[in-house]
Amino acid sequence: MKKRILSAGCILAICLTLGIQVNAMDNEMIDGSKLTHQDESVGYTEQKTRGEYLLTGYSKCVKRGDGKLYAGGTTIAVKEVESIQVAVMIERAKKGDDSWTYYESWEKINHNMDRVGSNRALTVEGGYYYRVRSYHAANSDASSSYTDGIYIE
Repeated sequence: MKKRILSAGCILAICLTLGIQVNAMDNEMIDGSKLTHQDESVGYTEQKTRGEYLLTGYSKCVKRGDGKLYAGGTTIAVKEVESIQVAVMIERAKKGDDSWTYYESWEKINHNMDRVGSNRALTVEGGYYYRVRSYHAANSDASSSYTDGIYIE
């Protein structure tokens, strides 16, 4: 009986240690973004004093399998505005890098609306962490958002 309890305790300790090591791998950061092995990451506009028009915005990055990435951004205004836009930038990095590298970008502008969104499904090179950074604007109000980096095999 004592051997079973001791064995179970050892197995539990090993599992906890491995779990801590896996979580420690996900704690590396580059320019405010954690490097993770999650399937999805969403980043919202920074909470600062909002202007008269911009309500919020977000960036989204989703792993869709090996070499597959879904990325996009959305901007939401308080009310209908003359011009609302989102510019989406994909960046990538490898573990050990000290900065993100530009990969691809696009933008979308709507007129006389209260929101705009744009997304794409991309085929990307594996072995990198990818993040999405978006610029959000509603008339003269502007902000930005970014996701954590997700690893694509």
